This record gives sequence, structure tokens and C-alpha cells, in this order.
Amino acid sequence: MKTPLALVLSAALLAASSAHAAMPVKMPATTQPAESAADARFRALYEKEWAWRQATTGEADEDSDGTGDNPQLPDVSPAAQQDRLKTWNDVLAQLDALDPATLSPANRINYAVYRDQVRNLAAAVRFKAYQMPFNSDTSFWSNLGFMAERTLRTPDEYRAYIARLNDVPRYFDQQIGNMRDGLKRGFTVPRAVLDGRDVSIAMVAEVKDPTASAFYAPFKQMPATIPAAEQQQLREAGAAAIARAVVPAFGKLLGFFRHDYMPHARTTLAAEALPDGKAYYRQQILEYTTLDMTPDQIHQLGLEQVAKIQKQMDAVIDKTGFTGRGPQTRFADFLQFLRTNPQFYARTPQELLDRAAWIAKRVDGEVGKYIGTLPRGRFTIKPVPADIAPFWTAGRGGAATYWVNTYDLPSRPLYNLPALTLHESSPGHSLQLNLAAEQGEQPAFRRDGYISAYGEGWALYTEYLGQEMGIYETPYDQFGYLTYQMWRACRLVIDTGVHHDGWTRQQAVDYLASHTALSRHEVETEVDRYISWPGQALSYMLGELTIQRLRAEAEQALGPKFDIRAFHDVILSQGSVPMPVLEQQVRAYIDKARAAG
Repeated sequence: MKTPLALVLSAALLAASSAHAAMPVKMPATTQPAESAADARFRALYEKEWAWRQATTGEADEDSDGTGDNPQLPDVSPAAQQDRLKTWNDVLAQLDALDPATLSPANRINYAVYRDQVRNLAAAVRFKAYQMPFNSDTSFWSNLGFMAERTLRTPDEYRAYIARLNDVPRYFDQQIGNMRDGLKRGFTVPRAVLDGRDVSIAMVAEVKDPTASAFYAPFKQMPATIPAAEQQQLREAGAAAIARAVVPAFGKLLGFFRHDYMPHARTTLAAEALPDGKAYYRQQILEYTTLDMTPDQIHQLGLEQVAKIQKQMDAVIDKTGFTGRGPQTRFADFLQFLRTNPQFYARTPQELLDRAAWIAKRVDGEVGKYIGTLPRGRFTIKPVPADIAPFWTAGRGGAATYWVNTYDLPSRPLYNLPALTLHESSPGHSLQLNLAAEQGEQPAFRRDGYISAYGEGWALYTEYLGQEMGIYETPYDQFGYLTYQMWRACRLVIDTGVHHDGWTRQQAVDYLASHTALSRHEVETEVDRYISWPGQALSYMLGELTIQRLRAEAEQALGPKFDIRAFHDVILSQGSVPMPVLEQQVRAYIDKARAAG
């Protein structure tokens, strides 16, 4: 008999999958069949739109520099946004005129992924999300700094980078104009989460020596293939661009942020309090979860998961022998013990980085036992840049970099580090994103695309795999794993509580602090992130629960024939896909494996 959880998720997947045609699992082909007219038409459509999208919307973030060699930053003006909406609406109309049943099995998957991708892009412009181009965690001005992380190799690449630096004033002016329009209609980041967010702007605006700026990093070690005289010319041009364009632009943004935006930002918290807020929040839920679930359903599911994980946490405390002041306060006492005992904290940033690297190498020795196809790509470990570290999460992972937050070491407990490392590096984000990028037969929009429910769901599931791999060595590590599980369950309650049920910030802070061993600093930065980024926090637990349920289904159906490596390869070979598509693919794998005898 299905549990209430399974019923809720199954219903959500069924409702969401009604928009998708049946999609057989991808099979290796010995010969390449001739492309049908429908497939050719579909390919021409997505290749044209993808090339246009990359040329007009590419930006940098913590894992990559999507600006490419473009000498300009994106045009984010209202007119450009409306042009994008027109293009995406036209693409959607052409997609609707295509019958997915006429496409090849592989292209039926591509169609489902691509249509959702374009629908979400169009919806964001329709709701004018560009008028709120930052949240408490991520911003256009901080992301700009990641351009400097890219390795530049040729004079032309350096000149394009310098041109982008010189384009910052125009780009910032457009962003400021969009935020002003947002202020006029009450579409802003809540005032409650803005304190201190100006610091990252000020750190650039107050730079006196352009060669000390993070934007100057590419000029500090230049390729020997560039002649010395040309290197000097490029360095001088780069320093001039920083001094004359970048620093003044950040100064102007700082003044606007402090004197215009913060005083006039909305005093409400809920996404549903925004203009057309109920529809906006439902779209956010759909984009980040790919499931047809209501806020009330998600909230109730979160409460059920919190109760389930609480029992597991209590059992781990039993193993430690901790008693606290008494049975009624034991859990709170244990959290206080974890948050204040020096044995659980690194003394230096390097010690924290070293411990993360040690855990990652231990995982390296186990991951091949659980995943059949491993990526060629590798990741490095770096500290989070100082300008964004105060408001970033404990870590962030991508294909190339596992960022570890070394800011405020008393808020970075070591007992959480194994789960964090599994999630952000391997077999979590780094492994998954590298495998996706290496799926050469898939279109670029899939190799480079990211669906939060899939990517975050997989990464959270890998924290569970850490138990099977033996990564959690002590009861405190195990409690850290459960804290991370509880953290994601609490997100279901808090996100819907704030954006649908009218919770206050303090309610959210108290709820997260009383249920997890996250530090107080992490609790507050996390809650601010959920307040200012509606829906995103829902993707983790809902994605993981879907993968867990599909694994249980495969184990039950295949019995002794179940192969954990083959199952994970099926999950990972898809790249980012909506949950209904993933369910169809796993069930096709189960049918094929069962038929093989």
C-alpha cells in the first residue's frame, strides 16, 4: 500500500507528466537512422533559438563565464526583455504546432525538456522578474566578478574582457532602471533581507588601486605566448577600464541601493503579496519542482518529513549517550552543545579547506562502486570570494569548482562537512554537471541546462548515498547528515509558510533553528534566501524524494537483478530533466531490465 507521501508525489508527477508525451528510455544505436522531417524541423528550431540565446543573454556565475568572448554584457533593457518574450512566445507556438509523437524517442525527451525551459524563460519575462535582478544570496553585480575566474589565453579574449569591463556602466544603468520600475509597482526584494547586502557593492566601489581589484586577476599571470609589450598594453587597458568604468559604476549602484532601493523596498515578505503574486508563486513552484503541487500540499508534506527525520535524529542522540538537562530539553541542549563545542569547528580557513579535500578524496575511493560511468572532468576546491562570503551558503558546487565558505568559522561546523562535500562536489553537483556536459549526443540546451528539481534532488540524494559509502564516520557526522535532511524538509514548510501562509521572518528563523544544528548565522542567511528567492528551496527535497521512490520501485521490481550502478547511470545519463520525464525513463529501464530475464 502506498504511503501518503507516495500518493502525493505520484499524483504530482502524473499531473505534471500530462504535458509530456511518453518518452522511451534512450537506447544505444548501432546505426544512425535518417532524420525525419519532424526531427529536422525541431532541431532547426532549437539550434537557432539556443544560438541566439547564448549571444544575447550570456552571463557569468560561480561555475562558469557565459559571457564568452562577447565584447558586451547582455542588454537587459525593458525593450530587450520584450523582444525576448516575443521570440520565446513564437518558439512556444512553433513547438505547440509540432506533434511530439512524430519525433524520435530521443527527441521526445529533448522536446519535453526544451519546452519547459522556454516556457519558464517566457514566464519570467511575463512576470517582469528582471525588475528584481537579485536576491539575498545571488546578484548581478556579484556574479559579474566571476568573469575574472575564467582563464584568458589570447589577446582577443583579453580585449573582449576589457570591452565587457568598459560596458559595466551601461549594464548597471539598465539594471538600476529596471529596479526603479520594480519599486514603482511594489515588485522588489523585501526590505527585511536587505541589511548588509550593500557591502559586496561597496567592496568594489571603494577600490583605490585598480590592480588590487578582483577584476584585475586575469592580468596578474598572462600567457607567455602573448608578447611582453602587448601584455603591458593589455594590463594598462584593463586597469584603466576598472578605474574609469567598473569602480564608478559600482559607486553609482551603491548610492542607488542605499538611498533609493532600501528605503522604498516593500515591507511584505510573501511572494503572493507581489503584483499577481499568487500566479507568480505557482509559476515559481512549477519551475523549481517541475511538479503540479499546491503550496498546501507541499507544506503538509514538509511537516510529515520533519516528523520522520526528528525520530531519526533522536535515535542518533541516543547513540552518543547525551542526556542534557532532561528529556524535555535534550534535543535543544544537544543543538547547543554542537553549536558551541570547539571540537566541532576548524581553527583556520585552511583547516576547513583541508578537511573538505580529505572527505572528497575518501569519496573518490568509493564512488565507482555506486556509479558505472564516471566523468572525465574534475573539480577544484576554493574559498568563497570575500565580497559575497558573509551572505553565501556554507558551500556551493559546480562542474569546475567546489566553493567552501571560510567566512565566520564558528558558523561552519565540521559535522556538516561530509554531507556538504557529497552534495556540492562528488557524487553531487560536480560529478552530475560534468557527466551532463560530456553527453555529446545531446543538444547543447540539455548539456548546459539545469533543472533545479533534478540537479538539487540528485545532490541531496547523494548525501543519503554517503551512508552506504561509509562517509559518515561518527554519530556527529551522522547527525550532520540528518541536520541537512531536516534542513531541506524545513524548507518545504518555511517557503510555503512565508510565501503562502503569511509567516514572519522570525517564525521562519525559529522553526529552522529549533529543528536543525545549523549555526545561527547559517539559519538567518538561509531564511533570508528563502524569503527573497521564492520556490527555489522546494526543489531539493521534492527531487530527492522522487529519486528515492524510483529507486525503491526499481529494487522491488528487479529484486536480485537490481544493479545500483546501472540504476544511477540511468538517472545521470539523462542530464537535467523534469521529474515526470525522469520517472518515465526509470520505468522504461525497469521494464527493459525485467524483460532481459
